[in-house]
Amino acid sequence: MFKLDLYSAKLHEIGIKKLLLERLSLRGICRVLEVSLTWLLQFIDELYAHLPDDLGVQSVSPDRAIEMFCLEVQADELWSFVGCKANKQWLWLALDPCSRQVLAFYVGDRSRDSARELWLRLPASYRKYATFSTDDWEAYRGIIPPAQHQVCPKGSGQTNAIERFNCTLRQRVSRLVRQTLSFSKKLANHIGAIKFFICHYNQEVIRQP
Repeated sequence: MFKLDLYSAKLHEIGIKKLLLERLSLRGICRVLEVSLTWLLQFIDELYAHLPDDLGVQSVSPDRAIEMFCLEVQADELWSFVGCKANKQWLWLALDPCSRQVLAFYVGDRSRDSARELWLRLPASYRKYATFSTDDWEAYRGIIPPAQHQVCPKGSGQTNAIERFNCTLRQRVSRLVRQTLSFSKKLANHIGAIKFFICHYNQEVIRQP
């Protein structure tokens, strides 16, 4: 096990952030780093509170702005729960398949109101110019303008990027694993863990050539 006294405070914080991205439960992190759960919960509360609301999305460049007419977004919903499986919390996601950045997310039910919340969280340029590819879930209708909305049949391959990201989330965020004991007890922590991973993911794809 790593010993707390072997790390400077900064290195210790970096270690925790890395472990939060690797499907490890909070109690697992406590065992690895020999810290108390109370201390760790306080640390992540502070960490999640300072995450950027824009998810670190890189603005569309001037060169790309000229090509606004071909902006694309893929959107999807991912099942999760908080507290117990009866308390379903759907994760709505919107991703730019070209830049691979996650543009927006929302956690709620699977209604049109939740689809609207996802829409409102998108950068304005995407709401105005992008074409949206989604499954046939009815909640999208009436939210995404019909001229910008493309309903994609299952297996068409037109939502591959967002489906691949969904798999990445399930593999990397312990709270989203289907058969898990690491589920969230509080909605705020559930949202914070998802947001933390998405912000990190966006930073990684921006760095890549």
